[in-house]
Amino acid sequence: MESPSSLVSPGSGLTRRRIASLVGAGLLARFGMARAEPTLRLARLENVPDQALGAEILTAVYRRLGIPVVFVDLPAKRSLLESSEGRVDGEVQRILAVQTQYPTLVALQPSFNYIEPSAFVKDLALRVEGWPSLAPHSVGIVRGVGSSEAGTRGMARVEAVSTMDQLMQALAAGRYEVAVNDRFSGLLIIQRLGLGKVLRVVDPPLQHIPLHHFLHERHRALVPRVEQELRNMQGSGELQRVRQEAVAAMLRVAQR
Repeated sequence: MESPSSLVSPGSGLTRRRIASLVGAGLLARFGMARAEPTLRLARLENVPDQALGAEILTAVYRRLGIPVVFVDLPAKRSLLESSEGRVDGEVQRILAVQTQYPTLVALQPSFNYIEPSAFVKDLALRVEGWPSLAPHSVGIVRGVGSSEAGTRGMARVEAVSTMDQLMQALAAGRYEVAVNDRFSGLLIIQRLGLGKVLRVVDPPLQHIPLHHFLHERHRALVPRVEQELRNMQGSGELQRVRQEAVAAMLRVAQR
């Protein structure tokens, strides 16, 4: 076998740096050493607690795969534009129907997180059981949240606000009787705003909506690896454990 130095001949054009790269490539092939995985940039909806929760879960999933991830906080519509056009590598989490409207985004199976649209009230005597029961009441929702808009469609007294903080503050001020928000997000915001003695969540939730992680189609080759890891973690119970620990940690921080 020729030594690396024997590759150098007059006029060959090979430099020492080139030789070093060839030797390095040979060692990688010989010993099965993998190159470092590129970092994935995933769109995360800004100021939405359940998106931060999903990001925590995905961090654990990708860590097991040895793939670094970073999160890019974006408004909801801008996020889908950036991810579907490939300027970021995917979405932290979305409902499954997103794949119909944005075919360049690939939904990963199984679902790894969920949201539970729920009624929040100030009046402890108010009873809520399912979306139709909201119709007689004045209702607050966050503008652009699809589940809230769909669930209250056609109701006479629905007011949309821009942020979840505004939603809970307006409910506490008595501007409407019921506020609809994701259960976890609503509880976290109530804690952070110090409204725990004023507002309560009504159980059971109005709906349970599975959420899926999405990757841009250029990462199709990666999809089976991530899906297998999701199945492994789901089967072992680790996925649920990671979620529970992240929820507890985020609520503790909100109480400070």
